[in-house]
Amino acid sequence: MNNLDGFDDAVLARIDEVVERAVEQGQAPGVVAAVARGEAVHVATAGVMAVGGAAMRRDTLFRLSSTTKPMTAAAVLSLVDDGLLELNGPVDELLPELADRRVLRRPDGPLGQTVPAQRPVTVRDLLTFTWGFGMQGAMFMAAEPWPVATAAMERQLSTFGPPQPGVTPDPDTWMARLGELPLLAQPGERWLYQSGSQVLGVLAARAAGAPFEDVMRERVLGPLGMKDTGFHTTDTARLATAYENRDGVLVVSDPPEGRWSHPPLFPDGGGGLVSSADDVVAFGRMLMRGGSPVLKPATVAEMTRDQLTAVQRTNVWPGFSFLGDRGWGYGLSVLDGGYGWEGGFGTVWSNVPSQDLIVVVLTQRTADETGMPAVCDDVLSAARAADASA
Repeated sequence: MNNLDGFDDAVLARIDEVVERAVEQGQAPGVVAAVARGEAVHVATAGVMAVGGAAMRRDTLFRLSSTTKPMTAAAVLSLVDDGLLELNGPVDELLPELADRRVLRRPDGPLGQTVPAQRPVTVRDLLTFTWGFGMQGAMFMAAEPWPVATAAMERQLSTFGPPQPGVTPDPDTWMARLGELPLLAQPGERWLYQSGSQVLGVLAARAAGAPFEDVMRERVLGPLGMKDTGFHTTDTARLATAYENRDGVLVVSDPPEGRWSHPPLFPDGGGGLVSSADDVVAFGRMLMRGGSPVLKPATVAEMTRDQLTAVQRTNVWPGFSFLGDRGWGYGLSVLDGGYGWEGGFGTVWSNVPSQDLIVVVLTQRTADETGMPAVCDDVLSAARAADASA
């Protein structure tokens, strides 16, 4: 019996079971998972919003962390579509802090040992994370902290770690402090995680002449009806408590009345949004249907294909890569005929165009040394496998 445009009741029951089992196994206190096709959506909920608290709800709010990045990219690309930014143009005019860059001779070397950048940073470099600054596993595995990582921490840039809305300075101060640091690599040389999305938020604000939270609302959130999404929420009764695993024990990392309960000085395009499952599905639908009313179809096609060259993919310093074996488009990963991205606070979104499938899994448990909560992969695998066999 078909229940959801191509999913039968057994498939949906299987997804419900996966979500329930994840909570029973202690992967997270609660889970909200959505699978969608066309305008139809099935949402499974299990567990609680906080240990000992109220039951998880379909409209529970979660800190998206890096699942923010594709939404930031969409806002920037809408400015490109409207001619307010040039994809392959230098960012120097709007971001003079990034003009005349210097590049470290060694990424782990002294800040004063640099060479000139071989070319300016472009908007496309920022979208593809190849602009020369960002995270790679080597910096976290080093015996001694890299000087550039220490300098970024001292400047409270929150760029080599999770979002810190209570600490990160206002956008102009943030850019000025970032501009004091050299790049880790030449523009276009290699993929480095995170920082590009943060810079894109500042770039979008300056291009549009409005705060980034307004740009995001006017260009992405408003047109898509994403009323639950923003850089903070005053509806803290719906915000799940965030946890992290410390030595096998869940510890609160942010309560509902914590860092996301008031407007941040820095609306972080790399990881600052709060959202709900239905809102993330709405974003996925926009891309699945070719971008309307946010982006042009040709822009979506470019955003969702692998933009990295073989050289950029293989230029990895010793240590783990946040990208792994995935490709990278504009603000999102590309793999196995699908695209999407995950957030380190325990969220994931995936689009699979060949199956007209959107999958969103939201938990409130931060990834740890074992990775993301397994349910994040398990729901997608169950939906794809069941659909392929139908």
